[in-house]
Amino acid sequence: MSNGRDLAREFLEQQRQLGGSPVILPDPLTPSLRPGSVNPPRTAALTPGASPGKTQSAAAGDSPFPPAGISYDPPGGDLFSNDPVPQAPSLDAIAQLVAACTKCRLCEARRHTVPGEGPRDARLVVVGEGPGRVEDETGRPFVGQAGELLTKILAAIELSRDQVFICNVVKCRPPENRVPQYDEIAACVPYLFRQIDLLKPQVILAMGGTAAQTLLNTKQSLGALRNQIHRFRGIPVIVTYHPAALLRNPNWKKPTWDDVRIARRLIA
Repeated sequence: MSNGRDLAREFLEQQRQLGGSPVILPDPLTPSLRPGSVNPPRTAALTPGASPGKTQSAAAGDSPFPPAGISYDPPGGDLFSNDPVPQAPSLDAIAQLVAACTKCRLCEARRHTVPGEGPRDARLVVVGEGPGRVEDETGRPFVGQAGELLTKILAAIELSRDQVFICNVVKCRPPENRVPQYDEIAACVPYLFRQIDLLKPQVILAMGGTAAQTLLNTKQSLGALRNQIHRFRGIPVIVTYHPAALLRNPNWKKPTWDDVRIARRLIA
């Protein structure tokens, strides 16, 4: 099986074979997909637990973008409640709340919380599932072998890691790196939603099924969610495989490359 370095080299080689700057289109984005534009017509906003609806498909023709998918607008926090998360004024404030959080059982065995890292003006937000062993030891997201591969994937679309905000759905490591359980996600996801509200990125890259299903409030599989432009509170969401999955199955390298190129095209 190819290791992370081999996969990253293949990503960069694909970019060179395409020539020039393949991820930046000379044509302007269509109005329905231009970052910051008025959202296209869509179904009514979903509420947690509701069955996901789908927007109208993107206009057929020569559009370089896939069709529109799920549009999910979770309700904002109550400003008059005692919950400090919806009122957190900054990313640092959220990190402090995460560090003191004991809302679920994941706090019991953690060494460090992993709130996320990146610039306040990041145009791209990468969302994964949860911290692993190295992340728990360091307090940083996407480090270790999968993190190295993510860094190379970003480089292949002409973005450095320090230009991107990188985080996870849950901020503490699940035991043995298992999938986060529903109650753990429910306790932690307000931190993620508030981070996105503060960042206001142009694009969200959901890496892995847990990230995609959480952001879009759906139980659809990752495969069913790919090749569409979804929206979270009006922000385009592109769904792709987690770097750790690429280390297990290099056959997913090519579809991941296709996905991240779409995400890059949506960045102004």
